[in-house]
Amino acid sequence: MSCVKHFIGNEQETNRIPPALIRGAQNQSLSTNIDPKTEHELYVWPFQDAIRAGAASVMCSYSKFNNSYGCQNSYNMNGVLKGELGFQGFVVSDWGAQRTGIASANSGLDMAMPGSTYWQNGNLSQAVANGTVDQSRLDDMATRIIATWYRLEELNSPAFENPGFGLPASLLEPHTLVDARNPDSADTILQIAVEGHVLVKNVNNTLPLNKPKFLSLFGYDGVASTRNTPTTATKWGFGLDNTHVYPNGTFWSDAFLFSTFLSSQPAGTTGPGVALNGTMITGGGSGATTPAYIDAPYDAFARQAYQDRTLLAWNFADFNVTVDRASDHCIVFINAQSSEGWDRPELADADSDSLVEIVASQCSSTIVVLHHAGVRLVDRWIENPNITAVIYGHLPGQDSGRALVEIMYGTQSPSGRLPYTVAKRDADYGHLLAPVLPVGVDYYTQDNFTEGVYIDYKHFIAQNITPRYEFGFGLTYTTFSYASLGVSRSYANTQYLAPNSTFGEGGLTSLWETIATVTFDVTNTGSVAAAEVAQLYVGIPGGPQKVLRGFGKKLLQPGETGNFSFELNRRDLSEWTSQGWALQKGTYKLYVGKSVLDICLTSELTI
Repeated sequence: MSCVKHFIGNEQETNRIPPALIRGAQNQSLSTNIDPKTEHELYVWPFQDAIRAGAASVMCSYSKFNNSYGCQNSYNMNGVLKGELGFQGFVVSDWGAQRTGIASANSGLDMAMPGSTYWQNGNLSQAVANGTVDQSRLDDMATRIIATWYRLEELNSPAFENPGFGLPASLLEPHTLVDARNPDSADTILQIAVEGHVLVKNVNNTLPLNKPKFLSLFGYDGVASTRNTPTTATKWGFGLDNTHVYPNGTFWSDAFLFSTFLSSQPAGTTGPGVALNGTMITGGGSGATTPAYIDAPYDAFARQAYQDRTLLAWNFADFNVTVDRASDHCIVFINAQSSEGWDRPELADADSDSLVEIVASQCSSTIVVLHHAGVRLVDRWIENPNITAVIYGHLPGQDSGRALVEIMYGTQSPSGRLPYTVAKRDADYGHLLAPVLPVGVDYYTQDNFTEGVYIDYKHFIAQNITPRYEFGFGLTYTTFSYASLGVSRSYANTQYLAPNSTFGEGGLTSLWETIATVTFDVTNTGSVAAAEVAQLYVGIPGGPQKVLRGFGKKLLQPGETGNFSFELNRRDLSEWTSQGWALQKGTYKLYVGKSVLDICLTSELTI
C-alpha cells in the first residue's frame, strides 16, 4: 500500500531524531514552526493531493511541529489530516517516533512501529478501561487498519501465492528466492529513467552524438559498485556501498555521527557529499532500493562503442587525470550523494569540480553528467568554453547507462525539466541553505519558517535574484512555439469561502470545482520529435508573483501542433484564511511558458 510521509514539516534531517534513538543525545527533536496559512498553501498541499488520490496510510514524523511531536500532534492528525482532508486510512509512526501513550492515541496515532513500549503489556487496554482513552478511539484505530487491509484485498489473490513471507533475518541463511518483478514494468522503468534526465547546456548541438571515433570517459560515478552481495553487516540484506554506506564506512543508521566525522576531516577532504563507490542510482536510507542489476554508464557506452566502432579510453579511479588529445569528446561522471539521516554538507564538492576542470583543460568538448538528489551547483566551471554539454541525470535507477545513451545518442530527445532552481552561488538560497543547529545546550531547537511560501523560485523572483537555471528549465533537440491562448470561465460558485458540499478524501468537493480553463497550442518547429513540458503559472492577488498550477507533456513530431488544456479549480486560486480556503475578488495573472522565467503567453482572469 502507499504510505505518504512524513506528516508534516519534516524539512531537515539534522536533529530530527528523538533523543531516545540517538546514543548520548540530550536535545529534543527540532521543532518546525509554521503558521496555518503557510502550512496549508505549501506543506499540506501535496498531502491533500495524495489523499485525494487514495493514499492508504500516512506516516507521522520524528520532528516536532509547533513544539508538539509529530506523532502526538492532535491539530495535524485529528484536525488537518482526518478532519479537513477526510483521510480514511491509518496513521503509522516513523520507527520509534512514538513519544507518549495516551497523548499519541488521543491525538490520532493508529499504529506504532516497530512496536510500542507505551501501549504494550496491557497499557492501552488499561487506558481504555480507566477512561483516559475512549473506547471509540480504540475502535477507530482498529477499524482504520483492518478497513485498509480489506480495501486492498485484491492483493490476496491467487496471483500472489508466494508473497515473500518468512524471509530470514540474514540472507546468508537458506531461503527461497521471491521474484516480485512484473515483466510488463521493464519499459516503464527505463522510460522513467530517460525522462528524469535534464539537459541544461548544449553548445553548438554537441548532443546528440553521431558515431564518434574516440570518446574518453572519466569520473568515479561512471561504473557500478564493485560489490552487491549480502553481508552480515548490512541491515537491509543486499546493500550498495554508495547508497547505504558513507565514504568513511559508517552505515546510515549511525548517521548521527555525520557532524563529528565532518569536523574531524582535513579541509578540502571529499566527504559524505559524494558517493565514491560506484554510479549513484538512488538516494540512501530506508527508502533506498536495491536493483536487480545496474547498467552503469560505462556498460552502455561500451555497447554503443561496439555498434559504432568507437574507440573508448577511461579512467574512473583518479581525480588527477590525463586526456588523449585525439578524443572527439570527453565525458565526466560525478555525483552528489544524499541520504536519510543527514543533510548534504554542500551543494557542490571541490574535488569533483576540480576533476571537471582538469578534463576540460585538456579536452575541447567536455560533457558533464551529474547524478544527484536535489540541487547541484555548477558555476565553478559552467561557463568554461570547453564544457559543451551538461546533463542533470538525477537518480535514474537500474537502467542508468541505457537511459543516458538513449538521450546522448538521440534515440530520444531529452524532455526532463528542473523541479528546483539552480542558483549561481549557494548564498542565493538565503537562510534556507543550511539546517538549523542547536546552539550550545539548546534542548529545544526552534526552526521558524519565517519565509512563508517564498521558497525556491518564489524566493528568487521575490528577491530579484537571477538563477543559473530556473525552475522548469530544460533543453531538447528541437524548438517549440506557443500560440492561441484562451481562458474560459465556468459556472462554478465563486463566493468568498468554499461552499459547504459533499465531503470526501481530499476535503470539500467544492475545492475541486473548475473555475476556469486555460487552453493553448504548442507546435514543434524543429526537425526532430520531442516532448514539450508546457507550464501554467498563476499570480495570486497578494501572494507570490507566480505559482505553478499546471503542467503537461506531449510528444510532438516535427511540424505537429498539440493542444494543452489546464483546469484551474477553487483551491488553485484560493488563499488559506482563519475561515478556511477563500477565493479573493480581483485579477489573477496567467503565465504560460517553457519555465517559470521563459514565459511565452500571458493573460488575466478576473473574479
